[in-house]
Amino acid sequence: MKSAWILICAGTLAFGQVPYERIVNAEKEPANWLTYSGNYGGHRFSPLSQITPANVSGLRVKWAYQFEESRTEVSPLVVDGVMYVTGPNMAAALDARTGRELWKWRRPVPKDYQSIGFGHVNRGAAILDDRLFVATLDCYLVALDIKSGAERWSTKVEDYKPGYSMTLAPLAFRDKVVIGISGGEAGIRGFVDAYDAKSGRRAWRFWTIPGPGEPGHETWAGDSWKTGGGSTWVTGSYDPELNLVYWGIGNPGPDWNPDSRLGDNLYTCSLVALDGDTGALRWHFQFTPHDSHDWDAAHVPVQFEADVRGTKRKLIAVANRNAFYYVLDRTSGEFVAGREYGKQTWAKGLDDHGHAMALPNTEPSEKGTLLWPNLNGATVWFSPAYSPATKLLYVAVRELGAIYYKREADYKPGTFFAGGGEGDIPNGDQSGAIRALEGATGRMRWEFPMHSAPWSGVLATAGGLVFSGSDEGNFCALDAATGKPLWDFQTGGPITANPVSFAVDGRQCVAMAANRVLYVFGL
Repeated sequence: MKSAWILICAGTLAFGQVPYERIVNAEKEPANWLTYSGNYGGHRFSPLSQITPANVSGLRVKWAYQFEESRTEVSPLVVDGVMYVTGPNMAAALDARTGRELWKWRRPVPKDYQSIGFGHVNRGAAILDDRLFVATLDCYLVALDIKSGAERWSTKVEDYKPGYSMTLAPLAFRDKVVIGISGGEAGIRGFVDAYDAKSGRRAWRFWTIPGPGEPGHETWAGDSWKTGGGSTWVTGSYDPELNLVYWGIGNPGPDWNPDSRLGDNLYTCSLVALDGDTGALRWHFQFTPHDSHDWDAAHVPVQFEADVRGTKRKLIAVANRNAFYYVLDRTSGEFVAGREYGKQTWAKGLDDHGHAMALPNTEPSEKGTLLWPNLNGATVWFSPAYSPATKLLYVAVRELGAIYYKREADYKPGTFFAGGGEGDIPNGDQSGAIRALEGATGRMRWEFPMHSAPWSGVLATAGGLVFSGSDEGNFCALDAATGKPLWDFQTGGPITANPVSFAVDGRQCVAMAANRVLYVFGL
């Protein structure tokens, strides 16, 4: 069986199958990138160490691949010399040595489709056994044959017309494929779904907005739960030992006018832990109850183990959009540690239970309320990275404030349902940084300042490097221990994607998309 995974076959590409056991043991295959975050723990860490602070200045472009649409947010997968990339309703297999296209799949976007509150993007695929799983804008989950790109099955997840959509990379484990949905600004009711990987039949659904009779329903006034938002548009992480799926939940709707939805509005702005077999809720932690600033919790939750007051514990961390960093026990959801990691002016701090102590006069208003961070938060969807070598979590931080406005909100299916908006601060400064935080505490160890607020993920490597990009198009490498800049490359377009690392023919490469081009670098 193992020989089927290896590239041989007289110099041709062998499309290696990816059973669940390979992904569970991803660290044993440093040449590959088998799932969205590189492993189930959400680390975005490469065990490859060929590229180091001593030689990173020798990185050069090996090849580039041109996408049809701009603003690429893809995180590629790499399996045995084949790279899999996606775009809006598109997937392709590439020769990881040269970028040569091996096959391409497309699904037409319906003419009446409209994305409400987000762009036409796709962040990647999932792979399991001999199938590649892609989520589409018009809300289909599609299984493709990894050798040919032919459709094996296609399942309708929801109707796109009321505002449902899918922009994320699915998460595949055991015999299931888990997906989340976009559309929180259209007044949808969010959910996380799991589908049988072989048949495409739905295995379970977890509603992020609880209905009548379900725990948490009492946190929604009247019928506000029916249009409560709670989208799930970023890939979660998975603990194989606990068989728990961890997923970040989006903001409540309407975004900036909370008058009609009195209460904490569970499970919006929360991290939920779901049973992998049934989808049953095991625990939740709400970061921003009754959110009125669009500070959703759509982040990749990062798992690690650390000593807490002399006891080794299984932890999970989130650098949240609301500018606070949280560390939780991933078995129970208990708050362990937290602190501010970006500029914020809405809360006094966190109490002993991890609850933010909100300051007065920070809600959106008709005249406008000045506040940090802005609606895109101190960080957004793009991935942080965690290095088991340094025990640091690296996150791209945005330093922007905004003026929050409140308006009336009338729900009409398939339209923008926000109840207000955001205005820029006149002559307001904006900046950004890559910050290295102690995983177990959130204490900052170093920062690398940036000219503007980033929209790029972070990659850490065993070679002692951190890679990320800027809105101005600079792809850079930093020293993982100190943050010292070591190398950069001007891509010519804004970087709005997540980097990955892999190896072909024993040589380490780093891939990053910028605007409509995917670049692959090597020594």
